Amino acid sequence: MTDPLVARLEQANEELRSRSNELAELAGSLAHEIKTPLSVIRLNVELIAEDLAELDHPEARRLMQRVAVVQRQCSRLEGLLNDFLRLTRLSHLELTAGSLNHLLGQVLDFFEAEAKRRGVEILRYLETDLPAVMMDKPTLQAALTNMVKNAMESMPAGGELVVRTRMTRTGVAVDLIDTGIGIDSSTLLKMFEPFYTTKEGGSGLGLPMAKKVIEAHGGVIHVQSEVERGTQFTLEFPTPKRL
Repeated sequence: MTDPLVARLEQANEELRSRSNELAELAGSLAHEIKTPLSVIRLNVELIAEDLAELDHPEARRLMQRVAVVQRQCSRLEGLLNDFLRLTRLSHLELTAGSLNHLLGQVLDFFEAEAKRRGVEILRYLETDLPAVMMDKPTLQAALTNMVKNAMESMPAGGELVVRTRMTRTGVAVDLIDTGIGIDSSTLLKMFEPFYTTKEGGSGLGLPMAKKVIEAHGGVIHVQSEVERGTQFTLEFPTPKRL
């Protein structure tokens, strides 16, 4: 007998897949149109940089600085394009039962070295015997990685990041609590809008993508924040009755 949660998730994914078809086609066309000229631009800028590097002249050094700006913007465009494409791939999730604790552990292990460098202490409170959730591991891992990265960047002077898992009445929850700079009220209203960002060079797609990923897993995301005190993100996921 099919578990009701699994059936509901499959139906939700089918609806998401249908709504995403047009966007996916647009993304494919956009990728094709952007990647080719962008590659040509990057190649030629790199060739110019190589030529300028051979010249020992003040004017050449000034031009190199301008070339470096163009190279950075090309990299930013590539990142923006890649984020956009990831956002459109949510219609192809392969959901299987998995351990949220294990997945979080992998993400946090990845950030341990950076946390030490930044002076951030990661505190793990992962509840034992946590029920499995239906997940597309690579996609959910990318979303969690993005959210932990944001939390780390919110603490430029160091701090604490508490990562907690717990059971709820309908499934399981993940709390990400940082002692960072916090988020003002106007940003809270817009932070999940595509392309909205307060970061220099940011794509504005990281949090919208994370939200879409969580919703595609049948979950919800909540956020509470206070400027100069920190932020808490709570991710809630349903769990199947039988696996």
